[in-house]
Amino acid sequence: MTGKRNERELDGQLVVHVEKFLLELGQGFAFVGRQVRLTIGADEFFADLLFYNFKLRCFVVVELKATAFKPEYLGQINMYMSAVDHLLGHADDEPTIGLLLCKTKNNVVAEYSLRGFSKPIGIAEWESAIVASLPEEFAATLPSISEIEAELSQNFSQGDSVN
Repeated sequence: MTGKRNERELDGQLVVHVEKFLLELGQGFAFVGRQVRLTIGADEFFADLLFYNFKLRCFVVVELKATAFKPEYLGQINMYMSAVDHLLGHADDEPTIGLLLCKTKNNVVAEYSLRGFSKPIGIAEWESAIVASLPEEFAATLPSISEIEAELSQNFSQGDSVN
């Protein structure tokens, strides 16, 4: 999968099967929305997927990239996380968690890119385990990457339409 169109198809497939996806994510997750509008000054930005985890008491921003990881993606998800904390978060919420899902990644580039970041951001590629990239308490609530891939490949092979 490549390009913006396919990223939208991917998040569309996740939304079509949101109930099953939420169950696979684990306990405590609530779907907030897809392409969530974040208005910052006069500019608008759209987070691909937004969840709230009631156990962790925080929002979870998921950015989908149908390409290889690029360091600039961290700037994008960092901004989304900051905006969600400021615009949507409550004073009692924990900081937003970011999950950047890319088609592939160079581990060394990802490691260098994350140095100096104190926010909880995970970078995973579709071919590796997402769980290894996340804080332990969050990772325990997620399905394996093979479970997500199986769901997505089943949906795409069946020719489901995207709304």
